[in-house]
Amino acid sequence: MKRESRGGISRQMPIAPPLAGGRFLFILIVVMVASVILVGRITLLQVIDRPFLQSQGDARTLRHEAIPAHRGMITDRNGEPLAISTPVVTLWANPQELPTDAIQRVMLAQALGMSLDDFESRVSRYSSREFMYLRRQMTPDAAQRILDLRTPGVYQQREYKRYYPAGEVAAQLLGVTNVDDVGQEGLELSYQPYLAGHPGQRRVIKDRRGRLVRELGVIREAQPGGELTLSIDQRIQYMAYRELRAAVAEHEADGGVLVMLDARTGEVLAMANLPSYNPNNRAGLDPRGLRNQALVDVFEPGSVMKPLAMAAILESGVVDRDAVVDTSPGWMRLDQFTIRDFRNYGDLDLAGILQKSSNVGMSRLALQLSDTAIWEKYNQLGLGQAPGTGFPGEAAGSLPAPVRWSRSERATLSYGYGLSVSAVQLASAFTALANEGVRLPPSLLRLSELPQGIPAISPTVANDLLNILETSVAAYTGGRRAQVEGYRVGGKTGTVRKIGQQGYTTDAYRSVFAGIAPISDPRIVTVVMIDHPRAGQFYGGAVAAPVFSSVTGNALRLLDVPPDHEVE
Repeated sequence: MKRESRGGISRQMPIAPPLAGGRFLFILIVVMVASVILVGRITLLQVIDRPFLQSQGDARTLRHEAIPAHRGMITDRNGEPLAISTPVVTLWANPQELPTDAIQRVMLAQALGMSLDDFESRVSRYSSREFMYLRRQMTPDAAQRILDLRTPGVYQQREYKRYYPAGEVAAQLLGVTNVDDVGQEGLELSYQPYLAGHPGQRRVIKDRRGRLVRELGVIREAQPGGELTLSIDQRIQYMAYRELRAAVAEHEADGGVLVMLDARTGEVLAMANLPSYNPNNRAGLDPRGLRNQALVDVFEPGSVMKPLAMAAILESGVVDRDAVVDTSPGWMRLDQFTIRDFRNYGDLDLAGILQKSSNVGMSRLALQLSDTAIWEKYNQLGLGQAPGTGFPGEAAGSLPAPVRWSRSERATLSYGYGLSVSAVQLASAFTALANEGVRLPPSLLRLSELPQGIPAISPTVANDLLNILETSVAAYTGGRRAQVEGYRVGGKTGTVRKIGQQGYTTDAYRSVFAGIAPISDPRIVTVVMIDHPRAGQFYGGAVAAPVFSSVTGNALRLLDVPPDHEVE
């Protein structure tokens, strides 16, 4: 190479590497070949292999699948299950994918327990759709036997089904869920948001038959529903239902109600209703069996109200504890109405008025009070107001305001006519007599602490009436069948005429008893109502009082309440 000289300094010119041109050519060739391969692959996928890939894409679909939330369990106060959710399988089909082969369709229909005609008719109705139920809420084993047929177009869906171990015993209280596990009646409806929880979601790949190919992961975990602990004691509930059912059958009655409250807390220990139904098998369900009569139905209570009216009389001061009332001649005329006793009892003290259930005695005392005295007392005892249990449709009853009341209206209110109450309201009112004058609101849930009671009667008057109630079930009274061996009990009978199309009937009654036990230290309040007994007996002391005796005695022993009365 030539050298140049500048300023006496010489420099050699650079020489180009001999491989530079070859490397560039190599890279260019690689890029061109890769481009040809890529174009060819795209052409292969889009043109030649497209049908195959399309079918594979259709067969394996990415889906977002709901994860069912486990519905919360309902238990009694001791943790015994009353409502639980069990896993089940629902089978469904895409009618457009079902086989046309006659043998396969016959086998599927037989496995479903359907005739071929019924099966074909059902498929025909859904032929333009892509979804139809085959069978809801099957046991996993039964569903698997059908899935083992491997019939095209048949798929499964995992769900939960509600089961009620107590069956008809507590059906109206618990209520039911529908086939989608949503509460429809009773506490299942009241506490639906709490019990239901929140479903989760997961990402999966399934084949065209709905079978899981791969689980890609959980998007959101399912949150199970909360557990609901009720106040009822399942042991007492069973006894209450058994005795109520026996009484309704014995007296050929239309139905009946029994409510038992804890006298110290207001918690409902038992709530039985007849007629009833089996929530696990609702075929042939009589709609009357759905009603929780103890909370949603009301009735005129009759003479069981006399102790509560007597509280207003004693607190007013118009008479004292030793007062005597002349009830002769056994009837009295008021505002063109005649008020009658069973017979002429003559002079009666306050205990005698309750023992004999004298309408005349109560009326003469009530007419000495102000127009509003008894109304105010009933109002303090929670009558005419919803009991606040949270049960759907609970009744407030009727307590007419004292506006221009006639003398006959004031009188009849004192012995339980002219107002309406539910069995729960009546039991709650009697807790004031059992709890030194403090009324306890009823609760269907187990309480973690003592409730705030509502003062309704002075302690002295409440204790006086408690002792009078004990004499009302003495051996010589109409309430004697309420006695419980080994325990001091007290209560009041009621025999209430039902209202017909022409007014009060003379051949249809409600038999009622409200009682407290034991008198020395009250633990339970029980109300029994038998609706329209037809077998001859209809008095509260003959029909309802024996039910009180049996259920109360067994309950006291189950609760380990020590006897307070020596048996002679």
